[in-house]
Amino acid sequence: MRRVVITGQGTINALGQSAPATFEAFREGKCGIGPLDIRDVDRLAIQIGGQVHDYDAQSEFNRQEISLYDRFTQFALHSAREAIGQSGLTFTGELAAQSGVILGTSGGGLNTQDENYRAVYEEGKNRVHPFVVPKLMNNAAASHVSMQYNLKGPSFTVATACASSNHAMGQAFQFIRAGLATVMVTGGSESMLCFGGVKAWEGLRVMSKDACRPFSANRNGMVQGEGAAIFVMEEYEHARARGAEILAEVIGFAMTSDASDIVMPSRQGAARAISGALKDAKTPASAVGYINAHGTGTAANDKTECAAVSDAFGADADNLMMSSTKSMHGHVIGGTGAIELLSCIMALKDGVIAPTIGYEEPDPECALDVVPNEARKARVDVVLSNAFAFGGLNAVLALRRI
Repeated sequence: MRRVVITGQGTINALGQSAPATFEAFREGKCGIGPLDIRDVDRLAIQIGGQVHDYDAQSEFNRQEISLYDRFTQFALHSAREAIGQSGLTFTGELAAQSGVILGTSGGGLNTQDENYRAVYEEGKNRVHPFVVPKLMNNAAASHVSMQYNLKGPSFTVATACASSNHAMGQAFQFIRAGLATVMVTGGSESMLCFGGVKAWEGLRVMSKDACRPFSANRNGMVQGEGAAIFVMEEYEHARARGAEILAEVIGFAMTSDASDIVMPSRQGAARAISGALKDAKTPASAVGYINAHGTGTAANDKTECAAVSDAFGADADNLMMSSTKSMHGHVIGGTGAIELLSCIMALKDGVIAPTIGYEEPDPECALDVVPNEARKARVDVVLSNAFAFGGLNAVLALRRI
């Protein structure tokens, strides 16, 4: 099987509008969660989120493009520009035919839906813009990235709630490893911080009104965020032949289904995904130095994840560092795994472990090293990135320093 490496990365999220800005925020333990600036926020019980501020779509896209691009698509294109620019790749001829796009999202064009439902039901309009359907469809971001960069290989969107990005990146990894592609642009994008998006999540009663505190005994729920992260995955020999900078190697991926409950996570399902990723990577648990946790800040998720990690790692769990960057950028739902992969690359390449901020009280049921409040310098050679979604869908990636 062929080796797969990452040669480009790009992002926009509540912490920064580029990968370097996000890395700096991780190092500083910066919190990007704050008051929401959206229409009708006063009608919401939850009024905080990891919102992208100071973003000017008109500086990046022309008027016609904006009429076609929902905010989640704009975020994906913004991030793809940075990632593909860093990779140094130009997609023409045979390479274009051997390169594709797999992105994850959960809500897709939810802002477009929200705006147009409001126009029809609240304002009484009888017509909507002719581009509403192509703007709101979940595959819009993947399609526009493929068109923008002439990517003519396998291209599609994965929607598995909070595991969407990890499933997308795992599929991209497997396509290259199996010889079905040479380069894949992959990651995820989400923008659900509109009135309808937040109101729907309020109904689940899992949201915090003040902060995201994963693994802390006084946590009181998750906080939504928005943004995107995109990566260029490439076959190793192809990258080496052209002298590309290699950020990390992807070495394993596993996905499982709990097959038990639509919202409550399963310890066994999560543990099987973690163990499966290690098996696929042909790597012992003792080699893993860091895990980017799913770590939503809900009691059910945090306790289940810690138990699953302990089950999968046994005595080696005592030597792990595990943090949740959702404490800083919020839960970006279908795009969250992609943004969190940035912290894994930072750990491998720069030797900096992003912290779990907001940690105030130890929880005996979350007794792992969660890197509380301050980033840590440490050399790690292998990392995992966990994603455990509603619907009981689990996806875990393994990466190695190179």
